[in-house]
Amino acid sequence: MSQAYTPPGIPPGAEPESPPPKSVYLVSYPKIVFLYPTLIAALIAGCYMLLPQNEDHSDSHFVALVFMMVFTVNLIVFAFDFPRTTSLTLFFALAAVVLGLLLLFRFNSQILPALHRIFDAYKPDANATFFFSIAGVLSAIYLAVLINVQFDYWEVTPNELLHHHGILSNLERYASPSLKIDKEINDVFEYMLLRSGRLILHPSSEPRAVVLENVMNINAKEAILTKMLGALQVQVRAAPPASSLDHT
Repeated sequence: MSQAYTPPGIPPGAEPESPPPKSVYLVSYPKIVFLYPTLIAALIAGCYMLLPQNEDHSDSHFVALVFMMVFTVNLIVFAFDFPRTTSLTLFFALAAVVLGLLLLFRFNSQILPALHRIFDAYKPDANATFFFSIAGVLSAIYLAVLINVQFDYWEVTPNELLHHHGILSNLERYASPSLKIDKEINDVFEYMLLRSGRLILHPSSEPRAVVLENVMNINAKEAILTKMLGALQVQVRAAPPASSLDHT
C-alpha cells in the first residue's frame, strides 16, 4: 500500500502548512469609518420612532438623549487616542461617575438646584426624519470612501511593493525583499471597533517609510505579510541542490 508523500522537514502525520499568498492588499481608511456606531444608533432610533405606539412622540426625548450619548462617546473615540487598556478603564470609570452625578442632580432638586433646573430643562427632541437624515449622510460618505479606496491602495507581493492610485490606475513599484514592517496599535477603542491599527512599511530602496493609517484586521494582515516575506527569505537563503554542485 503506497504512503502519502510528506515534504521534508514536516513530521509524519502532520499537515503541511498552506503556502503563503501571492499578494496582500493594504488599504488605509480615513478616521470617519469609526463613526459607524452613530450610523447604527441613528438607524435604530429612526426605526423606533416610526413604530405605531410612538406616533405621539412620547418617547422622543429619551430616544434623542440615548442617541446623543452614543454620538458623544463616538466623537470622543474619534477625537482622542486611548493607547492602553488602563486609559480605557479610566475613561469608563469617569463616564460612570459623570453619568451618576447627572442622574443624582436631575432627580434630587435639593442638591445644587441650579444644575437641577438646567438638566430638567434639557429635553432633546428629534423625529424619525432627523435620525434617518444622519444615517443617510453617513451612508453616503461611507459609499464615497469605499469608492475612493478602490483607486488608492497598496499591494505587497513576494518581489514588489506596489502602490495603485489614481483613476487611471497609476502604479509605483518598490522592491519588497528586505522589507521591514512595523505594526502600531495606538488606540484601544479603534482596535475594538474595526481591529485597526497603523502599518509602517520600510522598503530597502526608499529613504522614507510608507505609513498606512487605520488598516483593518491589522493582526491578520501582519501575520500574512510575515509569512509571505519569511518564506521569501527562506527561498533566497536556501542552499543550491546537491545535483547542481555535482555538475560544477
